[in-house]
Amino acid sequence: MPNVSKETASEKIAFEGLDVRLENLDGGYSVCFESHSADADLADLFRGLPEDRAQIPRWGYVIKGKVGFRFSHREETYAAGDAYYVAPGHTPVHYAGAEIVEFSPTEILGETIPVVMRNLEAAGVEVGSTS
Repeated sequence: MPNVSKETASEKIAFEGLDVRLENLDGGYSVCFESHSADADLADLFRGLPEDRAQIPRWGYVIKGKVGFRFSHREETYAAGDAYYVAPGHTPVHYAGAEIVEFSPTEILGETIPVVMRNLEAAGVEVGSTS
């Protein structure tokens, strides 16, 4: 896949407060276009991963609003116009009105998404998805 946009991404995962458009790119990376419509601490969605935290590195850009990431001893927050790198061992914190684009290794993302989906299902959250 030489290029992709939010509109052309082949996968969609959406639930109350979050809309993600996802595409696996050539070269072993995936891109996620995210829109956050509610504030949310998503720590519970990563239960079952090592340390109950996302073990995926993320490179991103905040188009609008802000996004945060909690580590065991600190929190990082990025605002519109910020490019960022987030190391493994975090949980995301979403803020209403945020729009971000993130890149992550496809293999690790593929290990993370099923855990998140199981935790959403266990919490009774209705998830819309396509692939």
